[in-house]
Amino acid sequence: MYFENTGLENIRVDFTLLDHIMSKHGLTKEGQWDYERVTYDRKFIIREGTYFLRVFAYAVEGDIDSNDAILHVMKPVLGKHYYPHGVEYGEDEYFPEHLIKSCAEILKTIKSEVQAFEVNV
Repeated sequence: MYFENTGLENIRVDFTLLDHIMSKHGLTKEGQWDYERVTYDRKFIIREGTYFLRVFAYAVEGDIDSNDAILHVMKPVLGKHYYPHGVEYGEDEYFPEHLIKSCAEILKTIKSEVQAFEVNV
């Protein structure tokens, strides 16, 4: 399930700033990055199952590995984890309303913290 109109999609932000803000809100990149792309995840284990809030970004300038990148943030997504197959994002998945609301609040807070530092291109 993609989150529409969060204000995060299509912004440009310094990698080190975004990394700090994301970790502050429980989204970690772990091994989900390379020189050009990064994925931030927050895991939710709730009664209805295991879910991941994901925020994808890619470098438009610089290099993520060197911590000097400017990132373009993409549309956040919520997916359900199925062991051992992985995360599904499909339209036919069930996402509890309380989880959707919680994720939307997290994304809104992240947006407000990032917005002041957005890179105008």
